[in-house]
Amino acid sequence: MSPTTTRRGTIALLGYLVESFEAASKLGYDFVAVVPPGYETLLEKDGIRAVAWNFDKINEKSTQLAETLISMGVRLAVPLYEETVEWAGALNARFFGNPRLFNRAWALRDKAMMKRKAQMSGIRVGVFEEVDTHEDVRRFFRRVNEASGRMDSDPPFPVHLKPTTAAGSVGHHYIKTEQDVDEVPDDGFPCMVESHLNGQEFSCEVFVHNGKIRFMNVNEYIHLGYSQLLPPTPGLEKYRDQIRREVQKLIDAFEIKHGLLHPEYFLDEQENLNFGEVANRIPGGHIFDLIQRAYGFDPFAAQILCSDPETSEEELMEFFPDEVNGKKGHAGNLLVYPKKKRVTSLAVPDELEKEPYYLQHDLFEPVTEKVRERAGFGDHYGKIDFFGEDADRLRDVLLHFETLDFYE
Repeated sequence: MSPTTTRRGTIALLGYLVESFEAASKLGYDFVAVVPPGYETLLEKDGIRAVAWNFDKINEKSTQLAETLISMGVRLAVPLYEETVEWAGALNARFFGNPRLFNRAWALRDKAMMKRKAQMSGIRVGVFEEVDTHEDVRRFFRRVNEASGRMDSDPPFPVHLKPTTAAGSVGHHYIKTEQDVDEVPDDGFPCMVESHLNGQEFSCEVFVHNGKIRFMNVNEYIHLGYSQLLPPTPGLEKYRDQIRREVQKLIDAFEIKHGLLHPEYFLDEQENLNFGEVANRIPGGHIFDLIQRAYGFDPFAAQILCSDPETSEEELMEFFPDEVNGKKGHAGNLLVYPKKKRVTSLAVPDELEKEPYYLQHDLFEPVTEKVRERAGFGDHYGKIDFFGEDADRLRDVLLHFETLDFYE
């Protein structure tokens, strides 16, 4: 469909993301960007209508955002990052006159509620509990280890502590001993603890329209937060049909009709798929860039199209390629983080340029010698992109370059 296509009404894009703004324009949407205070002036200089809004602050004036957008003719809200998901749910509940849309959005934000909803729907999850104190975590740790049949000579069975609404791995603590519990700051509560899930971890990027999967990517984590590739290696690819069934079960359980889902699963040795968690926004780790490289379509545009109930079946069929036969190759990236605590310069090894699967990098020279603390799996010092025909070979390439330090 051409950029000059006239679409009914206006949509709101919640968050600042240039790729999504460009995609909306190319698709012919009239849109408003709802951005944190300070960004609206810059956007308006570029001719983009913008509304400033503090997504972290919820008070009695929160309904003003809906009223402002309604007055601008907005009929749909699309969340671009984690902190805007429940806002999109609340706004769409107003736009469509359906209060349940907010409840569904909130269930995709609160990790404990999310796990409980999945469990009630017969989806495999680990043991989990909401906790308020350090002692609650210790008690959960002991109970999990007792239930696992651990002997005194066995290493402890680990558990994970996570904030209920943070994105990705922000605030995540890996508890291997009771002493590790003391490392959790007091302001880390309340939160959620859950048992460790063994197996191969992967994510899906699922574009849903009218309750059906229109395209499902499977992203294989080589090492979560450091390296990944898609479509996956044959060892994981062979489970695509099983994965698709589990994802559809998730869509049905959460009553998702439109939009983007980013669920994470663990494939164990018994070939069971265990649900980790799910997000309702654009994934991190530059996964959308990999999808575009591997399949040739714009996933930022795909999110907008699938979020819009008015998108036609014909447009969706024309837009998405075949998941299996439509790939151009396998795309991967390495998120680089210095292995030292202090660095002075970027040092890219010559062998990187000689690697046939190497495409490009955006690693930058350090501004200061002290390496900054890593929050979750963000704050990397750039990424290295790879592309090739053989997924197994690409995996080996990523594993090799993961061992190298690109900073002196």
